[in-house]
Order: sequence, then structure tokens, then C-alpha cells
Amino acid sequence: MSVNQLSDSAQNYLKIIYGLNEWSSDPVTASVIATKAGMKLSTVSGALSKLRQQGLLDHAPYGAVTLTELGRDYAMTMVRRHRLIETFLVQMLGYRWDQVHDEAENLEHAVSDFMVTRIDELLGHPNRDPHGDPIPNAEGRVNIPDAINLSDARDGSNVIVERIADDDSQLLQYFSDQGIHVGVELNVTSAEDFSETTNVRVAGEKPTLRLGARASSAVWVSLKP
Repeated sequence: MSVNQLSDSAQNYLKIIYGLNEWSSDPVTASVIATKAGMKLSTVSGALSKLRQQGLLDHAPYGAVTLTELGRDYAMTMVRRHRLIETFLVQMLGYRWDQVHDEAENLEHAVSDFMVTRIDELLGHPNRDPHGDPIPNAEGRVNIPDAINLSDARDGSNVIVERIADDDSQLLQYFSDQGIHVGVELNVTSAEDFSETTNVRVAGEKPTLRLGARASSAVWVSLKP
């Protein structure tokens, strides 16, 4: 069965479940999925039951949700579509990185596998989207960069931005205004005691940015070699 034979809702659930585990080892539960999807828990529970019956996921009552091999294959197909479309919109149509998430959410259900292949070829087979998220290849293999959350970076370290979460357009606009994007070097500086901020300076710039938990938790970085 092709992923196109699944409902848009089923495609979304599989993509959400994969995404929740991509950068976190925390268990994926029905309540976590409901929060991410912005839906009622009862609605999500019913949908998960149907997906389990289709052999796409495993879900013990009140337990964690995990994708089966088939479910993961379909999830990777949708993730690949979404991230290639985002990259296409930015590189070829001039969208800003804060404009593409919702657009890709709509388009990913309509495109054919043939169109996805052509987009991939046109873009030169990119392996990262505009936000740094890895793009699975046609076989579903993905290379996730070795990165930590910015909030876990040590004071005094120099880091490279590897990925910025794309689900908050206002936060993406803020980062863009501050010159923070994928590939930028940041100097992590000491924060005041009990301030609960992560202080950084864009390499080559003097002003220090005091990032709260909402901002710092959206950024993943690697240590500069």
C-alpha cells in the first residue's frame, strides 16, 4: 500500500510520532501527541487504535506509542516530502524560513512520489532543510547530526547551530532578526545566577543575547571543532 492510500490524518499522526522521537528520547504517549497535534485526547486515542489495527504502530494502554517498521517507512516518506517542500519553497520560490512550515503541511498530502523525486533532483539531493532538520533519502535513511540542546551547552564554549525547531514562526522571525540560523557560530557566555537564561553572542558580534527557556530549547548545536 502506498502512503497516498492513507488518510491525511493518518499521515499526520505518523509524522508527528516520528518527529517527537527524532530529537528526544522521552516516551511518546497519546497525551503528548494530542498536545502536539492540538487535538482532544479522546480523538487521538481513537485514531491511534485504528493505526494499530492497520499494523502501523504499537500502543499498549496508557503506555508509549512506537512505530512499526511499516509505520516508520510511511512516516519517513511524509517527513521527506515535508522537508523537501520546505527547501523548495525557500530556495526556488523565495519564501522565508518562517513561512514554509504551514505551507508544506498542506502540500505534502497532495504531491505525488514522482513530483517529490523531481524536486529532490532539482535541488541537488539536499540532506538538510532550511531549519537544519535532516531530509531522509529515497530509501528512508537519515543522518541526524550529533547535536545537543543549546540550553545544555557549557559556558565559554563555541558552538555551531545545527537545527532550529520550525513550529513557532514568531520565534523563527526573532532568530532571523538576531542573525541566528543554521551554520552560525555562537559563543556561549556566562549567565547571571538564577536568571534561567542562556546567554550567547553571534560570532563577530558584540551584543549578548539573553535567551529564555522557550528560545534556547528550540536550538540544537554542535561543539565547534
